[in-house]
Formats: sequence, structure tokens, C-alpha cells
Amino acid sequence: MRLGVDVGGTNTDAVLMDGATVQSWCKSSTTEDISTGIFSVIRDVLSKADVSAERISGVMIGTTHFINAFLGRNHLEKVGIIRIALPATRGLPPLTDWPEELKVLIGEHVYLVRGGYQFDGRLNSKLDEAGLRDAVYDIKRRGLRSVAISSLFSPVNNGMELRAEEIIKNELPEVSITLSHLIGRLGLLERENATIMNAALTGVSRKVVKSIRAALLELNITAPFYISQNDGTLMDAGAVEKYPILTILSGPTNSMRGAAYLSGEKNAVVADIGGTTTELGMLVNGFPRESSMTVDVGRVRTNFRMPDILVLGLGGGSLVRKAETITIGPDSIGYRITREALVFGGNTLTATDIAVAAGHALIGDPNYISGLETEFVKAAVKEIREAIETGIDRIKTSSEPVPLILVGGGSILAPQQLSGVSEIIVPEHASVANAVGASISQIGGEIERVYLYSQVGRDAALSEARSGAIQNAISMGADPVTTEVVDLEEIPLAYVPGGAVRVRAKATGVLNEVSHDRVNT
Repeated sequence: MRLGVDVGGTNTDAVLMDGATVQSWCKSSTTEDISTGIFSVIRDVLSKADVSAERISGVMIGTTHFINAFLGRNHLEKVGIIRIALPATRGLPPLTDWPEELKVLIGEHVYLVRGGYQFDGRLNSKLDEAGLRDAVYDIKRRGLRSVAISSLFSPVNNGMELRAEEIIKNELPEVSITLSHLIGRLGLLERENATIMNAALTGVSRKVVKSIRAALLELNITAPFYISQNDGTLMDAGAVEKYPILTILSGPTNSMRGAAYLSGEKNAVVADIGGTTTELGMLVNGFPRESSMTVDVGRVRTNFRMPDILVLGLGGGSLVRKAETITIGPDSIGYRITREALVFGGNTLTATDIAVAAGHALIGDPNYISGLETEFVKAAVKEIREAIETGIDRIKTSSEPVPLILVGGGSILAPQQLSGVSEIIVPEHASVANAVGASISQIGGEIERVYLYSQVGRDAALSEARSGAIQNAISMGADPVTTEVVDLEEIPLAYVPGGAVRVRAKATGVLNEVSHDRVNT
């Protein structure tokens, strides 16, 4: 049996899965101490199903802790930033486009070192190891505990980043090191930004992993635990401690994976409606469509793996106001809805009150909203419908109607008919789809390289990319028998000779539980 847990900003959800069946589930308020909240929900789902801790084979967790820490500027590490690219890129140093308050928090400890490769992996400039050792000496003198290393075209050739890591570890074995080729894609500045972000979060990641371990040990669960990534696949605890940035948007990803699993739909729009927001995404072959654009996280541009998510300021706790026009959200009472919404005896008019008054849901006490005028309710429902329909149109890639899967506790807000939608599906256990998505996550691997088709040939290049992605997934713990390529992308590079094409391959496979020890706690 597997446990899926999703730690959100408002609720912590858990499900116990026996194969394809949900045995029990639980929702609880998220606690400031992550360990306490996880302990509570897991204890409750095990108790409901009368299952002992010994029967748990794996624990899969999704958390917003890392994104909240970065957005809230909380507990970030000072970072030593090493860029291996001279003589190129001197005119645009690291942190150029960062908000000033973030620069202060992580420090502007920047070291530019000669080295790097060209777009096809050939040497651009030899690594200046003496200059690198000078940077290491200064990092040691300043007492920095986290280092971010970025090299020119390192996703194509990672040799210099690996050599830099080796040199730093010899001098500073206790320092946490983040390598950019394991984080982002080809664009240097965005990849470097993501690498620095990750390095700043390593202190938080160690604390979160320690808290999860403590909760599981207290429950006598000796099974290994994993944390879900932004692309719907899993990382083990050791990898999360090193690369927390790859998990920061796992919440909506888990909801989408759970929606696909519970509904049986592989290609559809998913709307995860919570207490404050509605998150819309597109399922492609059962996985969230990834963003092809640079993504802004806390006002920092990045290019690592991120789901293509559209966030609307519409949720069950969204405030409803009537002036010259009716407005709904984006402000919300969130987790206070059971105290402050009208249907629960409060004094605040919310989107949930509108849904109950319109007959879309039976929760709370309808007598508390009997005074709402029928025309006002109809007009508010129209505003909700138009907001959702506009969001669906923006996330779709064609005008053809597609299935819509509704999940999340606020799914009652959606009207029963929406334009641009072929059918509306609300699967069983929709309110805990995020935890279900975490529980069924697979192990993934990815590779991205630039090939010269004129030299290696297209077939050979694609074959090598597929093989590399599969091997990366297997090395992360995927079962070789079930591992397959689920996404292959070819993008010709303009103005580059030799028929240069950027190829990205992604493979996934079921967790190979045999290859993992019972205890990674």
C-alpha cells in the first residue's frame, strides 16, 4: 500500500492507496510545523482503514513549503555564485534582474571564472582552475554554506561544472553545491537564476526532509518516502535535499495527475478549485503540459521544468461584492470559510454562498442565505461562469471542445454547463485529487542536448536522446520494464550552422520498489 500526502497552504490531504483503490482519505488544516500536520493526516487515514504501518510500501508527498519560503523570502541561504563563462557574458553579471531585497538576503557573492563550451559541446574557453580556487578560498573565508555553479552550455556538456564541483568538495566538503545542468535548460541567465534559487533553498529543504522523516519515524513507517516534482514525477529524499527547486509547483501538478487517474481521461483541461484560487492546466497523455516559456517565480525569470498553469483569483472563499458591477475575488477568506461565510453563520458573502444559493451545492445552512435576491445570484453565477470559460479558452490550444475535469474542494463553484467544454467530469474523491496524484506519481528522467543533424543524422540523434532519458529515469529508481519515453521535442536553432536542433526527451516509469531500501528515513 502507498500513502499520498499533499501539504498545501490551507489544507494537508492524505490518501491510502491499495493498488488502484482509495482505501481511506483525510483532510486537515495545515500546521506551521510540517511534521505535526503530516503525522496527523497519516495517522487518521491508517486508523480509518485499520492498516498497520508495516504494510506501507512507500510514502509520496507533495508540498508548497519551498515555493512559500521563496515567495515569502523566509530562511534563505547566503549563496556563493560561480559562473564559468569568461571571456563571454562579463557585461551581464549574475543577479542582474533580481529584486533588491532578494539580492540582500542571499548576498551578492559573485565569482566570474574563465571557461565554458559552445552550443554543440565543443570547447569555448578552457576552465581556469586557479581562478576557481581563488573563488573557493573567498567562499570559505565568508563562511558560505551553499554554492551555485553555472557554465556556458552546460546542459550540452557538463564537464566543467562537474570538475568545479570536484574542486570545491575537496576544499569545502560540507558545502551544498547546486549544478545548473541538473536544474534548468539551455538559456544561461534563466538557468543560472534557477540554480541560485535552488542553492538559496537548500537550508529549507534539509529542514523539511528532516521534519518528514521525524513524522514517519513517530508513526513507525519504515518505507522510503519521495517528494513529487513539478512535472508529476518523484524524487527521493536525498535528491530533494539537493534540488528542492524542482518541487516548487508540485501542488497543481499532483492535482492534475490525480484528476487524470481518477477520471481515466488522458487529454483534458483540469480545473483545481480551492479556497482562494482556481488553477487550470492541460493534460497531455496523462501528464501536465509543460510551459515552453520562461517562468517568473517571485519576480525571478527561470527556465526549469514547470507545468503550464493558469491561476485565476477565484475560489470557494472568494469575496463577492456588488457595486456598479458584481466582482468576485481575487481576495478570499481562505481556510476561514467555515467560520465567516454566510452559509456557515458568518457575515461574509463568498462564492460558496452563491453556489449554494444557485442550487449547485448542499453545504452549510441555506437559511442563512435566504435573503439573497434571485437576480443577484444569477448575475454572480454568470460572473463565475465567464471567468472559468475565459480561463479554459486561454489554456486550450484549439477551439475544439475538450473534457473538463473538476477537482478540489471548491469544484462546486463551476456551473453545470460551460462553453468550450465537451463534458464536465467530477470524479469520486475529487476533493483529494492532489494527494491521489502524489500517491501514483512515477519516476522520471529527462535529457536535453543540441545535435547537428547534418553530422549525426536525425534518427541517430533521437535514438540517443530517448536512450539517455530512459537511463536517467532508471538511475533515479524507475523500473526498467515499465520505463518509456512520454515526450520528445525537437526545436531547430535559427542562425546556427550544421542543421542544429535542440532535442528534449522525457521518460517515466513505475517506482522500482525492489531497488530501494525499506528505510531512507
